[in-house]
Amino acid sequence: MSRLGLRRRLLLVVLATVALVIAALVAGFNVVLARTLDGDARDLVRSRATARVASLRIDHGHLSVGEAPDSRSSDAYVWVFAGARPLERPNTGTAIDLAARGLAAGPARFVDVARSDTRLYGTPVVAGGRRIGTVVAAVSLAPYEQTRKTALIASLVFGAVVLLLVGLAARWLLAASLRPVVRMTRQAAAWSERELDHRFALGPPHDELTELAATLDALLDRLAASLRRERRFSAELSHELRTPLARLLAESELALARNRQPREYRHVLQLVHRNARQLARTVDALVAAARHESGASRGSADAEAVVAAAAAACRGLAAERQIDLEIAGPLHPLRVGVEAELAERVLQPVIENACRYGSRRVRIEIERQDSTVLYTVEDDGAGVENDERERIFEPGARGSAGESNGNNGAGLGLPLARRLARSVSGDLVAYPSESGGRFVIRLPGG
Repeated sequence: MSRLGLRRRLLLVVLATVALVIAALVAGFNVVLARTLDGDARDLVRSRATARVASLRIDHGHLSVGEAPDSRSSDAYVWVFAGARPLERPNTGTAIDLAARGLAAGPARFVDVARSDTRLYGTPVVAGGRRIGTVVAAVSLAPYEQTRKTALIASLVFGAVVLLLVGLAARWLLAASLRPVVRMTRQAAAWSERELDHRFALGPPHDELTELAATLDALLDRLAASLRRERRFSAELSHELRTPLARLLAESELALARNRQPREYRHVLQLVHRNARQLARTVDALVAAARHESGASRGSADAEAVVAAAAAACRGLAAERQIDLEIAGPLHPLRVGVEAELAERVLQPVIENACRYGSRRVRIEIERQDSTVLYTVEDDGAGVENDERERIFEPGARGSAGESNGNNGAGLGLPLARRLARSVSGDLVAYPSESGGRFVIRLPGG
């Protein structure tokens, strides 16, 4: 059964169920018919015997016979006995005659003569409280047997026809019902490979088919969203890795361009080492985010040490732009419930963004709110417009502040920071402020 298709399995179940029902109905019908015909035969032979008893004449305790009401019937066999002596006896076979004689001395009862397919009924004739004779009537069971056989054959043929019609109707209904499901499944499979923007769009679910369409639409939505996230993540990853790799290549090519003094090689190696460490920390942060999303065990880190390490990576940019980078630590030690590298990769793009767009000052505050740790990064630059609060977190998008000061960033640092924050059940939100930019990073507490 498991190798058959769903439609064939359902068809077999329907046919088996209908066949069982038809078999039960045919059997029940024939049993009821057999009992009814048997009762009719008993009533007929009893009525014949009763009628014959009523036609007898009794004179001073002696029986005399007259013409029976149905004596002209070809199967109206009636025996009249006065004691054991027959007063009337039809011309029948020996077996029937012997069976009739056996009823002459007994109580009222039925006897079937199997070899001749005949039923006998004997009833006593009583006068003055004394039995003076017996009447035995016979009826042929052949017509009743023929009726039973005919009804059995007709019911079997009828059941077979009904089963055939039900099978054809069930096959057509199942094919018609499952055809849209097969078509939708194939369309969904084709769309998931090539055209994720297509949807069935059958409206709110009101039956099984529209519910399936809504489920497939939701599945396609999740696939499309997952594909967009993967593409965005690829762009963010390439951006994060491109800069340290480009620096590594540039420094190594510059060092190999001509022979240099050992001091110069040492300086180049220090630059290469610093960029390699930044590259390694980026990879570690991405690996930690992947482990966190997969449900692996989470680490923890000191909240102030994390922001200090992230700020240290931005000290060069702050010094270049003469930005005063200030960290306001918490009153009591706090811990974040994520790995230090991952938390630093969330904070560093935000702090770097503040150093790039601030005028003179960047301030970072750390506080606890319920079960989370909040990092607030504020600068005194142009700030973020209210309609740009979400757009600046899209890969490649920059706010009006970046476009006005000619900044040449790729616009991928903040999207990656938000992605990493949300991967650990945190978030990154930008708020408009009249005094400059304001970003709030929420990370789970440790």
